[in-house]
Parts: sequence; C-alpha cells; structure tokens
Amino acid sequence: MTNKHTTGNSQGRTMSRTGKLTFMVSALLMAGLAQAQLAIQSVTAATQGGGEVIRIQMSEPLKQLPVGFAIQSPARIALDFAGATNASGKNLFPINQGNLRSANVVEAGDRTRVVLNLNQSVGYETRLDGNALLVTLQQAAVAKSTAGETVFAAPSEAIDVSPLSDIDFRRGTENTGRVVVNLANSQTGVDIRRQGRNLVVEFLKTSLPEGLRRRLDVADFGTPVRMVTATQAGDRVRLLIEPTGNWEHSAYQSDNQFVLEVREIKTDPNKLTQGPNYSGEKLSLNFQNIEVRSLLQVIADFTNFNIITSDTVTGNVTLRLKDVPWDQALDIVLQAKGLGMRKTGNVIWIAPQAEILAKEKAELESRQQIRALEPVRTQSFRLNFAKADDVSKQLTTAVGSGESAVRLLSKQGSVFAEPRTNQLFVTDISSKLDEIGELIKKLDVPVRQVLIEARIVEATDDFNRSLGVRLGGRMSQPVTLISNNNKDKVQTTFGFGSLGAASSSNVTTIPSSSTSGGTFALSLFSPNLSRLVNLEIDANESDGRLKTIASPRVLTADQGKARIEDGRRIPVTTTQQNGTANTNFESASLVLDVTPQITPEGDVIMKLDIRNDSPIVFNNTTAIQTKNVQTQVLVENGGTVVIGGIYSLEELDGTSKVPGLGDVPVLGNLFKSRTRSLRKSELLVFITPRVLNEEARSALSVSTR
Repeated sequence: MTNKHTTGNSQGRTMSRTGKLTFMVSALLMAGLAQAQLAIQSVTAATQGGGEVIRIQMSEPLKQLPVGFAIQSPARIALDFAGATNASGKNLFPINQGNLRSANVVEAGDRTRVVLNLNQSVGYETRLDGNALLVTLQQAAVAKSTAGETVFAAPSEAIDVSPLSDIDFRRGTENTGRVVVNLANSQTGVDIRRQGRNLVVEFLKTSLPEGLRRRLDVADFGTPVRMVTATQAGDRVRLLIEPTGNWEHSAYQSDNQFVLEVREIKTDPNKLTQGPNYSGEKLSLNFQNIEVRSLLQVIADFTNFNIITSDTVTGNVTLRLKDVPWDQALDIVLQAKGLGMRKTGNVIWIAPQAEILAKEKAELESRQQIRALEPVRTQSFRLNFAKADDVSKQLTTAVGSGESAVRLLSKQGSVFAEPRTNQLFVTDISSKLDEIGELIKKLDVPVRQVLIEARIVEATDDFNRSLGVRLGGRMSQPVTLISNNNKDKVQTTFGFGSLGAASSSNVTTIPSSSTSGGTFALSLFSPNLSRLVNLEIDANESDGRLKTIASPRVLTADQGKARIEDGRRIPVTTTQQNGTANTNFESASLVLDVTPQITPEGDVIMKLDIRNDSPIVFNNTTAIQTKNVQTQVLVENGGTVVIGGIYSLEELDGTSKVPGLGDVPVLGNLFKSRTRSLRKSELLVFITPRVLNEEARSALSVSTR
C-alpha cells in the first residue's frame, strides 16, 4: 500500500515537471514567433534640406518597399506593410512639423497601414535604411511653384533617348478628345502643364521621327481639341494641344501607352456636382509592374468597397495616374486587362469579360428552366376601353421568327377573350401575370378624339386670289406636308411669302399674289388665321362670289378613319361584244376620307383622300368624270388646311335686245346683241381638325342635343 502510494506521488511529480517543461517550451516558442513577427515600432519625423523625412522603425529589415498611394483631397499618403503588426502601442502620432500634421497606424488583417496626413499634397520618395523605412516629402514650396503641372515620372539617368512610335487622335465617349501616344518604354517621363489657353505635354529623353513631326487639324472630330502639334525640343518631344471653350483634362499611362483626354465642362443646373460622370475621390497611383490583384486591393482599401477578384485574374500592369477619380482609375485597369465588373451594394465582383458573360448566361438559362417548372394560375382582367379580342391578339402575337421569337406570354401561358363581358382570362405563371397586368393598364386607356370640320365651297377664281392677298402676308410660320409616296420621308414646306428662291431643295414657297394671285393648290393656316378664313368665306358667300356645297362635321378617334360623302348614284350602261347592254349604278359623289393622327406635341397629321366624281356625256354615253387628290399633311391643332386645284369651266351665252324691234326678222339684228363668256370656278375644301379634351367633348354633346 505504501509503495503504491509512493509510486503514485512520484509519477505525479514527474508529470508535473513534464507539464511545466512543456509549458515553458511553448512559451519560448511563442515568444520567438512573436519576436520574429514583422512589426512597426515607432514613427518619427525630422526636417532635412527644407523637407520632411519620416522614419518608420521596424522590428527587422524590410525585404521590399511597401505599396503606397497618394490622395489629393484630403492630402494623404498611405503605405501598406504586408505581414506586419502595430507594436508601437498607439494608433495616432501627432507630429505637426512642416507639411506633416500627423500619422495614423492602423492594423487590419495580415497587414498594417501607415497614413501620413499632410497640409497640402506633395510628392514623396521611399528608401530602406537598415530596420527603418525613410519617407522623404517634396518641399511644399516646390509643389506650390509647380501648380498646374503634372509630372508623371522623372526618367532615370541611365535611360538613353528613345523615339516615340506613334501619335494618334481619337474621339472618345461624350465627344471627348483623346491624344494617344505610344512610348518606347514604360520608364519615359511625362510632364503636363497648361500654357495660357493651351495644353503642353513634354516627353523627357525622347525623340520624334520625321513622319510624326506634323500638325494635326482635328476640328472635324467635334471635340474641344482643335489642333495638335508635335515638335522636337532638345532631348524631349513637345505636344502643343489647342482646345477651345471651357474644358478640363485628365491623363493616365498604362504600360507603354500614354493617353491624354480633354473634355468639355458641361453645366447642368439639375446636378449638384458638375463635370464628367466620374465622381469618386481623386487619387494618384504610380506602380511599376505590379500584380493586377494587388492593385485592385489597393483601390478596394481606398474606396472601402468589398472587391471580390476571380481566380482567373492574373498578370501585371505598369500604371501612373495623377489626381484621377478612383472610379475612373478602376475603369482604366479593367480596360487595360480586358476585365469586367458587376456591382451589388458595396460589393464589386471583378473577372474576365468572358467569365462574367458565361456566368450571366448560365443564370438566365437556369431561370428559364425554373420558370418552365413554375405552376400556373388564371387571372381575369376586365377592360373598359379596349376590346378584349384586340388585346388578346396583341398578347399572343410573337415578335420575330424562329428561336429568336419573343412572346409576351411564357411557353405554358394562354389567353382567352370573352367579348360579351369584354374580359380577358390569362393563364400563366405569377411573374408573367404581373407583367401582363401592367401592360393591360397601358393598353386599356381612352382614345383621344378629333373633331374634323369640313367646308366644301365652289368659288370663283378671283376669290382665292383676293384671299391670298389679304392673308398671304400674315403667314408667319411654315407648315409641313408629308409626302405619301416619298420613301425617304422628305418633308416639303408650304407657306405664303414673297416670291423668291427657296432656302433648300426641300422647301417650296407659294407667292402671295402680286402677279398671279394666291391660287390654292394646298395651303395651310394657323389657328389664329382660321377664324379670318371663315369670316372671308361668309362675306364672299353673301356677295355671291362663292357657294357652300356642304359643311359636314365628324368626330373620330385618334388614327380612326372618317368618311364624308355627298352625291348620287347614276345608271351607266355598258354594251358587251355580243350586243348585250348592262346597266350599273355608279356613284358620282364628293367623298372626303380623313384619318387623323395626334402627335406628341398636340398637332394632327391627316391622311386625306378627296374625290369629286361627276357624270358627263361622252359619245352619247353617260360616263363618270373623276377628280382625286391624296395627300398627308401636318396641321396645328385648330389650324385649317385648304385643298383646291379642281377647276370647272362654264360657257355662258346671252342675248340682249330692244323689246319688239329685236324680234323683227333680219332688221332685228340691229336692235340686239349676243354675248359669250367663260366662268371659271374652283372647288375648295377647307378642313380644320380639333383635338378634343374632356371639357370640349362635354360641350359638344350638349350642343348636339
């Protein structure tokens, strides 16, 4: 018993010693790992040579310079230390020395970011010094003296003078002017500055081949840029860009291609911020042969967006951007590498365009398969204005042919029209029923009404001449006649005015009548002149210069055909070859067919077909003489169109004599005289369309009771 107890105590003490030893080894290993972890220990600043030098002390030497980017407003410089932690014990370092206000150290995930808060935006350089990273800021005075100048990069002294391979000009979206320059290498330095109203771009340590030394006149492109001149100035190539108007510019470089874009500044009073479509906060990026995935991560950190990058996104890019909105910078990266993006909330998915299209195609196919399995239900729709049969045909009509045909209903959908109650019964899936319900609401609307007032008169030839003189000078605006036979839809303008040449080949001017009078062929009057035309007709009718044949009025729906007819049916006998005579009754009528169409502006397009048939005797046989006018004309609401040109000649014989003496044979000729005259009359049709609103329709119904 005792031995067992002693043995048990000994084993317990042995296990206790082993546990302590294991704990000590684990603690030493954790301490070693912690000691081996890269960490930021302190951030200090000093003034050197008129500029500020920031010293970021690390726990061990860095293997490479950290990734960084600059922001113009607010002025900041951000440096990312991958695999590092914050061992300084604080996140804010207030410095307030020169251009440097403070520094923030923020640890996030597997990296730590150091943000330098500046008074004004300046350039910076980074270099390694043992366990420290030295960040040298450009002098603020130098930055101020070079305001308005953008320096992309200063060329290395080891780079020889290299020629430019091409200079091109293109028209971008929204009429922007793009100057595209192909550089010899990605290390070429570029300076951009404004010089008066012009823009000067200089490529450092470059030469210009003879074929590129030219002056490009690009005014015909319709951009703010009018002229681009390329010249050689010492060891640099100078581009002088001459824009016009109010403009702004942006520039970027992707690998060996430099792009300068000049756009017009458009002022929109409805927009809170003016300028281009890009509205992101501006940043500056300068990377040599950086991985695309790393560059996208830098942009994601700057924008606070969650960017998901596909595994198929690979490759490197050389990028230099100066004060460019972040959304434009993202577009530049995507265009340079053939990538696309889809945004949902604050999440952006980036992948190659082909992969995005394939994914969307698969999603659409899966939706169609699910829709084919979705249960159907039946819903009824009661129509108020439209006919159920008409709407049913529209719902079942497919647009296109073959596999590309599109139906409003799904494959398992059907529709049944019940004309007695004017209802539609539609059977389909729920989502389609909602779409059809919205469509029926747009189709089942009251049709606008047009009141067409016609006045058909027979007037002497001097009536239209006098009317042309009185109203010819009052036609202030031309009106448009739309030709029915013109496939190119050329519009011909008719109007009253002085005799002279037209302003174009598509414009015809009718003279007012200083020579031959304002004879009507087709004339139009504005709504204000329509009242004067009616007064002139009434006045001349009382003087016996014209006679009103008919004055009908008809009310029809928009795009509904209206017909006005006045005449008679006369027997017409025809003899066949076998001598059999057939008698048919033919119409000899004055017919007016009108089809109105209301335009979005409230005017009326009328398709007119006017026919005037009259019986005549030809070779002792009754025949029908036909006169027909077909045209399509655009008239203002309440305006009047006058159609004429249908003339008739009447020969009048008269005898005047002295009563009694004129009846004496032979000698009576001395006391009487014979007269023969020709009277020329014209059939004129005055047509006035009026678009009726609800009040006008109510007034019309009251007046007809």
